[in-house]
Amino acid sequence: MSRARKAPLPTRAGARPKVTGVSDRARAWRQHHGRSARDSLRRLLVVPVRSTLTVLMLGIALALPALLYLALANVGQLSGHWASSHQMSAYLKAGARPAAVEALTATLRARPDVAAVTAISPEQGLAEFARQTGLTGALANVKNNPLPWVLLVQPVGTAPESLATLRDQLAAELVVDEVRLDMAWLTRLQAIMQLGQRFALGLGCLLGLGMLLAIGNTLRLAIENRREEILVVKLVGGTDAFVRRPFLYTGLWYGAGGGIWALVLTQLGLWLVSKPVAQLANSYGSQFTLQGLGAGETLILLMVALIIGWLGAWLAVGRHLRDIKPQ
Repeated sequence: MSRARKAPLPTRAGARPKVTGVSDRARAWRQHHGRSARDSLRRLLVVPVRSTLTVLMLGIALALPALLYLALANVGQLSGHWASSHQMSAYLKAGARPAAVEALTATLRARPDVAAVTAISPEQGLAEFARQTGLTGALANVKNNPLPWVLLVQPVGTAPESLATLRDQLAAELVVDEVRLDMAWLTRLQAIMQLGQRFALGLGCLLGLGMLLAIGNTLRLAIENRREEILVVKLVGGTDAFVRRPFLYTGLWYGAGGGIWALVLTQLGLWLVSKPVAQLANSYGSQFTLQGLGAGETLILLMVALIIGWLGAWLAVGRHLRDIKPQ
């Protein structure tokens, strides 16, 4: 008797795992970033007083080094005007011949470190002296002019080293008797500028550290208020990056607000002192005006504010998330 064949059992339709593509993950990642940015901004707007005080404090901390930087930049610009108007006076030996004076003048004008040379003859110098002192009648009877030839040399650079080199080389000329150049004020000014730059850098670092601490303390309170929500997210498998993302956007919003406030306070400070500075400059016959932040400097200030906000949030959240663990 032949064995009967068994009928094949019907196949059961089982659950198939859904494969998530790269595009789906990227879309979900973008959507969560958008939701985190909007939700973090909404939470800041819910508590406007606390958010405004924090942003204003950050803006003041950023505005102080920015104003100090502008002060140093404007002083440097003003010192550049002073240095460019500073001349080197070369007094030639008595009896120097006009041909030798013309040759030395042509040599100096051909130098790349000399912008201009003006030769003043003894007669021109005596006439100028008489005009300034009002002794035209008395000096008209002077037979022997005691004044020498004078060369007014306008240097190109303002560095004390290059000025000293030009002075020494000019003094080594045979027809030159004496060269006068007052570099003490320029050396002191550059030393003060370097000290101011170091002070501005140190102040900026200290205030930046204070901003990090302020943002960290503010976000610590926000994390504690959302502790239960964070525990639930971790229980269902949420990663630390997923939990950290909204707080990072909160730090970015704080940094952006602080940067904008810093720009407003900086412009306000410039506006308050620009008119007195212009009046002071006009009293000295100068057209000097204060210069504000340029487009590049404004962008740098905003980027620094954003980086400080993001970094403060990242450090604070990373430290506190380690303490929040589901049991």
